Amino acid sequence: MSETAAPTRLSPGDPAPDLTLGDDTGATVSLADLRGRKVIVYFYPAAMTPGCTKQACDFTDSLESLRASGYEVLGVSPDKPAKLASFRERDGLGITLLSDPDKSAVAAWGTFGEKKMYGKVVQGVIRSTFVVDEQGTIELAQYNVKATGHVAKLRRDLGLDA
Repeated sequence: MSETAAPTRLSPGDPAPDLTLGDDTGATVSLADLRGRKVIVYFYPAAMTPGCTKQACDFTDSLESLRASGYEVLGVSPDKPAKLASFRERDGLGITLLSDPDKSAVAAWGTFGEKKMYGKVVQGVIRSTFVVDEQGTIELAQYNVKATGHVAKLRRDLGLDA
């Protein structure tokens, strides 16, 4: 991927790209294995940073009600499994954390590119969230989401909060 090329973004109706990655325990998790369930796949820049911690904790706090509504949650970052395991342990996370060290999933899902960080334009993982339906089709694609308040907004977008 060229440094200046904008990533190809996914839109509702697109087939979800393949996603088969290792989790923080060393197990392999594949999106294809979750067919028949709705899956929230979210990409975040780095475990154990303030924004990513807030977002992961919010997803964990909502996990029971999301699962009751038929959703599974997968968090994806370029972090190695050992760092993800520390992240899970430190913050009591219940969501599935996937490691994408070569950034192949990040690239396939269009979540790597230019972003602003502390007022500077940098290349990195763009905080993004997708909802994949039971057939493996993108139902919702949100790029450049905010860490704080995102899960509450997503729940409203999905009609899960009265």
